[in-house]
Amino acid sequence: MRIEQLEYLAAVTEHGSLRRASEAMHISQPALSEAVTKLEKELGATLLDRRRTGSRISRQGLDLLQNMTEVLEAVDRLRQAAGQQSSRRRDLRIGTVNTASSSLLAPALRDLHARHGSGGVEVVNGRATDIQQGLAEGSLDLGLVNVLPGDEVPPTLVWDKLIEGTPVACLRADHPLAAQERVSVEDLRAEPHVLMRPGFVMHRYAHRVFAGALPSTTYATDGAEMGKAMVAAGLGISILPDFSITADPLVRAGVLTTRPIQTDQTTVTLLMLRRRAERTSEPVRDLQTALVRQARAYLAALELPAAAPDLRPVPPEAGTPVTPISLDPPIDAVASAVRRA
Repeated sequence: MRIEQLEYLAAVTEHGSLRRASEAMHISQPALSEAVTKLEKELGATLLDRRRTGSRISRQGLDLLQNMTEVLEAVDRLRQAAGQQSSRRRDLRIGTVNTASSSLLAPALRDLHARHGSGGVEVVNGRATDIQQGLAEGSLDLGLVNVLPGDEVPPTLVWDKLIEGTPVACLRADHPLAAQERVSVEDLRAEPHVLMRPGFVMHRYAHRVFAGALPSTTYATDGAEMGKAMVAAGLGISILPDFSITADPLVRAGVLTTRPIQTDQTTVTLLMLRRRAERTSEPVRDLQTALVRQARAYLAALELPAAAPDLRPVPPEAGTPVTPISLDPPIDAVASAVRRA
């Protein structure tokens, strides 16, 4: 067994295909595939699922992934201790639904860089289902997703509650509805609307709050950042979680504002997800801690201490039935859960 064989398999897991992995590792695709095949024969396990559409890590490969990652991290530490500058530190890959970028993720990444210095981080925007799949397959290290009451998290993932907010109407500050303290569903239905595309939580919420009768003029986009830009351009109103707007530069600049929606008591919860594992790498743990710290700072700035983030792992072990998310866990579990991670 050679170290580079483990590095090649980790690259396939990280990049999602043999082609992209070979490009990242600067090796031909046949050579990479042959190296992984030899490793499979040595271990007596099928590490990749090879299909016409591409190759991905197999279930057996996922079961061994944590051990392989620990070996590679130990090799990197050895190289660094020996003064080698060529050690390959695996980039962190974070999947996010976009709404947490400005208020939590960006400042948390700044904290992570201050602690670790060098090292790459890739932020991938996607839908919650894509993020959950990436975490399960090992191509993502951490995920940030929004959930509505009753939504469920797969038992193979551990969830940590960061922020609980409410849907609000995001509109230009000079919009006529900005003169009202609250807006009704009928007020919103009469206006052009910027919706999230199918697969996003706020798409489901919009269909729910409008009872299937959407505004006559609608636009659709993939995330909150583009949605806010379209609202700022005067294309319509958008319904977003309040925590995705409060700290936005467009709000601070007086371009955008928000209004509560009458008669609606729905909550939107931002969760931090990771794959269930016995051990978590130090950079991932530090990023978790930084995200919790930023969540606490955000809530403290809003003077909402009762909604402090909670880091209680989901109870069931892998293979047990999916458990509905509880939106009322104890508050004082944050620091201890980070230490346990």
